Amino acid sequence: MTLSADISDFSRRDFTFGGKTKPVLMIGDSGPAVIVIHEVYGFTPPLARFCRWIADAGMRAYAPILLGTPDATNPEIIKRSRLLHLCVSREFTLFSANKSSPIVDWLKPLARELHKDCGGTGVGVIGMCLTGGFALSMAVDPVVMAPVLSQPGMPVSKPAGLDISKADLACVKQRTINDGLEIRGYRFDGDPLSKPEKFATLRTEFGGAFTGVELPDDCANPQSPLMRAGKPPHSVFTSDLIDGPNEPTRQAADEVIAFFQTRLAA
Repeated sequence: MTLSADISDFSRRDFTFGGKTKPVLMIGDSGPAVIVIHEVYGFTPPLARFCRWIADAGMRAYAPILLGTPDATNPEIIKRSRLLHLCVSREFTLFSANKSSPIVDWLKPLARELHKDCGGTGVGVIGMCLTGGFALSMAVDPVVMAPVLSQPGMPVSKPAGLDISKADLACVKQRTINDGLEIRGYRFDGDPLSKPEKFATLRTEFGGAFTGVELPDDCANPQSPLMRAGKPPHSVFTSDLIDGPNEPTRQAADEVIAFFQTRLAA
């Protein structure tokens, strides 16, 4: 699938909760809802491609715009202004472990609204990088039936820490027992932003309910912005993915999509 900033095949809706209104980009005509939460860059052509794959698989992909503009023109670079915004923002928890980001309180009602609109057994959620842990925090809500953490990186100062409150963590752990909730995680094995200690913590906390997939760095896209800069890969399902047959990153994307299909089937 060719990468393009043209997202004319997407539609937009605005969602308001708690006095906060944010745009949500959507693609897919039918099927259960999957919430795709973008990386720190915002919505980009590689993320649009991932959303299209979800729609092609018979589901509806919803991408709330938390940063950047509601289109696919956001550059895949982290600007100084973006970092400063994140550091002072009251919506994101960057440095503290055992604390859920306040923006999750806006995302959970969005999940309930989309479940009401789309049906199915529940809603799928995938967070990436800055938002990777949001999928776990959102899983306190019973409508979230398929949480996926892609290269979760927060809190930045605590490699083994989780950006979820102790109460929320206990609730999600109970759901794995009572509801059969399953959690999946993905990272590149040399990623310095999403370190192996975090997956070790997830395995300790959730046991067999957590499946962590760690891909070798050499299967990443050599033409991605990070790889061209001589840095380790990071973005499993977006810019560091190779869209080709027998490519481990594309196989991982297909695996996640199949996970959503299985867990959200009516």
